[in-house]
Amino acid sequence: MLTPVSIFLGVCTSFVSAGQIAFFDLFLVLLGAVFAHISVNTFNEYFDFRSGLDATTLKTPFSGGSGALLDHPEAVDRVLWLAIASLSITIIVGFYFVFTSGILIVPLGIAGVLIILTYTQWLNRYPFLCLVAPGLGFGPLMVVGTHVVLTGGYSIQAFVASLVPFFLANNLLLLNQYPDIAPDKRVGRRHFPIAFGVTTSTLVYGAFVVATCATIVTGASTQILPEASYLALVPMTLALVVFFGALKHATSVGQLMPYLAMNVLVTVLTPIVLGMSIIPG
Repeated sequence: MLTPVSIFLGVCTSFVSAGQIAFFDLFLVLLGAVFAHISVNTFNEYFDFRSGLDATTLKTPFSGGSGALLDHPEAVDRVLWLAIASLSITIIVGFYFVFTSGILIVPLGIAGVLIILTYTQWLNRYPFLCLVAPGLGFGPLMVVGTHVVLTGGYSIQAFVASLVPFFLANNLLLLNQYPDIAPDKRVGRRHFPIAFGVTTSTLVYGAFVVATCATIVTGASTQILPEASYLALVPMTLALVVFFGALKHATSVGQLMPYLAMNVLVTVLTPIVLGMSIIPG
């Protein structure tokens, strides 16, 4: 769900800048973004099965992998080819936009491909890179990237708006790592909760919540975002509940589950409300 939400936010800033949207280009943007998300997920599925991690994680709706390859190990090579094919579709869409919209999209595209290829096997071993990689993908790369290909240029409004899914996507993946700390550590991962513990990680979650709210308030107060953008603070109130719930139940998977679900709502609803506020009435 997060991919179309991020694209939606980029579409809203694009409409403000250009006054219209080329729907074929929008279709290709969404196609490329969805297949990028499929690619990073299937690469993760493949490598987690190969490393043996899938066999040791507790499966929840938010962590532990799907477990599909444990039930169908004969499909492992097809999963790898699906990851490669999905990434290829994203790259082809990217080349189309380079030829039609210019080279401004190239740095964003290269960064996105690198995150997809390195996330599971490399970025997960570096706490700070792993912490911000999801946000970069769903924030600046998707939101600003959508804006660039639909309008032909960069925008301060698109960048400021992209910081909201940046902080929220970081927080989404951060808390979702809590149930997998022990098995992740056994296969050599060193993401933020492994390196610094759940208490420090939850405090970082709180800092990102504050940063999200500060982005909305600063954007609206400086008129980079419309005043209606203050409404995006409403779903952010759920993040406070998640923060205190994570502080209390970080090491109890069962009791943490409702807060992980609520965190998904925060991550999805806040950019939607922000995007709707940006579109001229």
